[in-house]
This record gives sequence, structure tokens and C-alpha cells, in this order.
Amino acid sequence: MLTFENVTFQYEVEDFSIIDHLSFHVKEGEFVSIIGPSGCGKSTIFRLVNRLLDPKNGKILVDGANIGSQKHYCGYMPQQDMLFPWRSVKENVRLPLEIRGGFSNSEMDWRVEQALAAVGLEDWGKKSPKELSGGMRQRAAFARTVLTGSNLLLLDEPFSALDYLTRLTMREWLLEQWTRERKTILFITHDVEEALFLSSRVLVAERNPITRLRSFEVPAGYPRMLEALQHPEVLVLKEQLITMLRRDGM
Repeated sequence: MLTFENVTFQYEVEDFSIIDHLSFHVKEGEFVSIIGPSGCGKSTIFRLVNRLLDPKNGKILVDGANIGSQKHYCGYMPQQDMLFPWRSVKENVRLPLEIRGGFSNSEMDWRVEQALAAVGLEDWGKKSPKELSGGMRQRAAFARTVLTGSNLLLLDEPFSALDYLTRLTMREWLLEQWTRERKTILFITHDVEEALFLSSRVLVAERNPITRLRSFEVPAGYPRMLEALQHPEVLVLKEQLITMLRRDGM
């Protein structure tokens, strides 16, 4: 689904490359998390995928084709929900359909209703974003991301601003959404437990600049419950990842 081939990127204000000849891949239908030290370039990877930034060298492919020749190939959900306060929840979720074009008003309304129902917000479409809790706002933002129509979703620490109990609930909810939709998800987090609970694989950025992402298979199947985090194999991997991140200054 997603392939990086010897990708290098350098910000104009820096005298070094933050990403240097990086190669990795994500298979169709995978849920893959990226973890690493703060400021190492994880979010830069996302900005390269969605073409907010252009690589200095190398290729980025989605479904085997260069992203430069494609449209609507990925959906991006940043850390904040970014819901427009002057739009209702329904109007916020509808935005990707308006941008894509080609839909009648009735079809857009139907798609939005289906998306809101899928995230448990079917009765909240006419509300203002300020009337929603933090978790509900993130669910609305996820519904909006899904309506991009893309099979590749980039989720950049979407739960980092939520309280601990809400984060737990949102993790379980996201896993249910992924199990049903089977979109390909690339997920950035600083939380090792979150990565282990959600992912089939964890990619670790070991150093800056990012020259490689070290891959670890999560030794737990799906459907996955919180109890899976207590399995001996998962606990061993958790300690290994934490040790790596402490060493690298996360």
C-alpha cells in the first residue's frame, strides 16, 4: 500500500537531513504504528506522504504508483481535531465530499449520516463542535478522515490531548473501526502501550536523522482485548521498546 524508497528530506532552515535514505513499506490492511524520540521526524514522514512536503531524493509510492501522479490516495488526521467552529458536526464531516466533488447534496447527506452512525454520533450531526466532548470530537474527525474515500489513513497522535480513561475508550473504539473497515492505518504515538494494543507491527525510529525504521511484529492476534498487553511475549516486547526509546532520548 505504501512504500518509501531511499527518501531523503531536509528543512531549509536546517543544515542536515531529518530523513536520510529511508526505505520501508506498509502492506494493505495493516495497522502499523511509528514510535520514536520527540522531534526525530515522525510527523515529517506523514507530511511527505500527504505531499505537504516534497522529498529531496527518493520515491514515495501508494499502490505501486508515485504519489505525485495521484489524488485522494490518503486521509490525514492530525493531533488536534481541527473541526471548524462555524460549521455543524455534520457540515464538518461533509467537507471531504465537498472538496472531492461529484456528489449530489442528497448523496453527501446520506454518506455523512452513515459515517456519523458508524462512529456513534448519529444524533449529533446538527450540534456545534463545542457541544461535543473531546472523545466525540475525535470520532467526528475520524469520520471526516474516512470520507476522504482513501484506503490509506494517516493518524498523527489523535488521542494525545485526551485524558487517560478517554484514551483507553478511544483505542478500543478505533480498533473496532479498523476491524470493520480494514483500512490501511499508519499511526504515530509516543505511547508504547497504545502502539502495542492497536498495531500488527511497530516501526521504531531509533535515531535522528531517520535512516531506517526497525520493524517489530506484535505477538498478539485480533480481536484484541486490553488483557493482551499482559501476555508474557507482549510484556517482553514492551520492555524492549521502552529501553530503546530511553536510550534514544524519547
